[in-house]
Amino acid sequence: MTQDVFKALADPTRRRILDELVERDGQSLFEICARLTTKHGLGLSRQAVSQHLAVLEAAGLVVPRREGRYKFHDLDTAPLERIVTRWLRPDAPESTP
Repeated sequence: MTQDVFKALADPTRRRILDELVERDGQSLFEICARLTTKHGLGLSRQAVSQHLAVLEAAGLVVPRREGRYKFHDLDTAPLERIVTRWLRPDAPESTP
């Protein structure tokens, strides 16, 4: 699972998708595509964005949610927290500058 997170974060387009979900959670595919085009100048097809979202979903960073015939994408930071805490030691003394 950790390798999936690193793979998902390795691509700059996927990081931008995550940035957009941090700014506004629960977006549809159409909204994500529109924001990537207008804010970042990325002219990706809906299929390409769907493939990026599939990688993010496989890593557990994005959780799809259906409401009627619409599909929304929510950010889940739990996989990132597991990675961060993996190397942090709670008993380590704090360094002072």
